[in-house]
Amino acid sequence: MYLRARGDSLGKAGRRAAGALVALAVLVGCGGHPKGVMTPVALTAPAKTSQVDMLVATTRQPSGNPATLFSGERNAALSLTDVAVSIPPDSQRKPGTVQWPRRLPPNPETDFAVTRVHELASRDEARAWFREHSVDGNILLFVHGFNNTYEDSVFRLAQIVHDSGAEATPMLFTWPSRARVFDYNYDKESTNYSRTALEDALRSLANAPNVNEVTILAHSMGTWLTMESLRQMGIRDGGIAPKIKNVILASPDIDLDVFAKQFVELGERRPKFTIFVSQDDRALAVSSFISGDVSRLGAIDPTAEPYRTQLERAGITAIDLTKVQSEDSLHHGKFAESPQIVQLIGQRIVNGQTLTDSKVTLGDSITAVVAGTAKNVGTVAAATISAPVKVLEQPTLPPRKRPKLDETLGSSAHAGAATN
Repeated sequence: MYLRARGDSLGKAGRRAAGALVALAVLVGCGGHPKGVMTPVALTAPAKTSQVDMLVATTRQPSGNPATLFSGERNAALSLTDVAVSIPPDSQRKPGTVQWPRRLPPNPETDFAVTRVHELASRDEARAWFREHSVDGNILLFVHGFNNTYEDSVFRLAQIVHDSGAEATPMLFTWPSRARVFDYNYDKESTNYSRTALEDALRSLANAPNVNEVTILAHSMGTWLTMESLRQMGIRDGGIAPKIKNVILASPDIDLDVFAKQFVELGERRPKFTIFVSQDDRALAVSSFISGDVSRLGAIDPTAEPYRTQLERAGITAIDLTKVQSEDSLHHGKFAESPQIVQLIGQRIVNGQTLTDSKVTLGDSITAVVAGTAKNVGTVAAATISAPVKVLEQPTLPPRKRPKLDETLGSSAHAGAATN
């Protein structure tokens, strides 16, 4: 009887998780833009477009197709590619948006378009690329989130760099995402697969003599990859490389307790952390649901005590984007789609300024607090999502224990020093 009841319970849990993903799929919808935009197009002269040059590092498997370059499958070797993206004139686009072409080939006057793709054969070539494209030695490294193709992440970074006016050299780290909602677990394991590669890339940047400062901007599931890579660096080296000055976690899809543990294990030498959160983030609500109703870092109320005070002591800045309007139906990409937010990233983070409640004033649309993060998000996915699909109704659950972040954050950074 026990085994049978246990099996029924697991079956119900599985159906609830599948239902949550169905709801997420409904919200995401079917992408309306053409696939395979990585084939370079020629610009007409004189071009009125802007151009973003970036170095792309990936643990994805090459696709063998120049229109896509890389698939969502995993590859043991790190591939490096020089990519240039043309962005249409401001008169043809709304800041915060990616102008996907409606048909191929794209028209650079109205669409984002790839204009150059060059595979780099070695790290020496990558170092030469950085010397040629150096912007005062500042690097902006972007790590994308769940459900992204190679081209999705390339165009998103190009949009962020252009709209932010960031004075930095753009670099993208793209990990193997199959870009399918039902491959959430595959994507999560792909971040674990890629964490040493990202750590190595960060160490290479930190050791490069022409690099002065590195800012990491990570989104969604990419924040997990970022924290794990930094944690590995902290354990190996006793702290984070001093050149890694700022880490921005946008809509972090990380369990609260786990984040606190990761943060402590970075060591005493840590970069400045800024977290963008939003209580109406529907993608994180689903992630919480399918992860056992565990609160996600990116969906907390940063004004709640005692966490505000505790993480203020830890030196973490939380920016609440709940009131920021976005065309994203999931409310999961506000950091990139709000012109004010991307400008904030460019002007204050990359230029070495920290974000504080006394310096960030975006009117009633944004509440900025120096604090930190975390309370139990007591609403279940259905209530948060307000979707027409009824499969996300709250099950009867035993009372949950509140995460004791103060205990974790107050513990020794190297309680497991035997691993060093």
